[in-house]
Amino acid sequence: MSPDDIAACFTGPDGTYRFARWGRPIAPVIFGVEESSLAVLKGAIEAAVHLAGHKMAETDPELGANLMIFFCSDWAELTQVPNLEKLLPGLGALVPRLEASGAERYGTYRRDEAGAIKASFSVLRMGPALRAEPAEDIALSEAARALLTWSETAFARRSVLARHPGGATVLAPHVAALIRAAYDPVMPVSADDPSHALRLAARVSAAGDARNGDLAVGPDDAP
Repeated sequence: MSPDDIAACFTGPDGTYRFARWGRPIAPVIFGVEESSLAVLKGAIEAAVHLAGHKMAETDPELGANLMIFFCSDWAELTQVPNLEKLLPGLGALVPRLEASGAERYGTYRRDEAGAIKASFSVLRMGPALRAEPAEDIALSEAARALLTWSETAFARRSVLARHPGGATVLAPHVAALIRAAYDPVMPVSADDPSHALRLAARVSAAGDARNGDLAVGPDDAP
């Protein structure tokens, strides 16, 4: 990936560069799925966190759970979830916008004083398109999306996922490389200067050389 490609992954519609990674262990909780799918989702999160060299936790001392993923069949269901307004301010106005746009996914982050991610919330509306996707694909895509403050168009032209030669779903090599680079201990937890993309590009290139391009990861790679 070129520095411009990487910068685009964290640049919003207003042209502002906004990058952040997690600064605390990730404590996930998932709502609206069956037990079998729950195991797949948690396995994907563990694999992605392991890839990043970050940490998981049973609970977050401040928030209890800090990575929340909700599944629903209709956006209107969100208005019936008790206290969800506290997690998603402006929920009453948000739901009509999501319905009008035909969106299948909504995600938002909270950041701490240092600018690092301290909480991530995402909601998936399981319409026909998403229902047709394997649970493993959805799980790994959501796990990758939760690790960094990606822009809305980060995966518009290049998918977050790829197929391993053996047939398994894995993170696309460029996504896996970028996550690894972003979580390098010498890199800042947040950045608002596009020059940060140059530093990420250098680490992505070095990682590719060191690993001979083998940068994919799937749920089975969790420790």
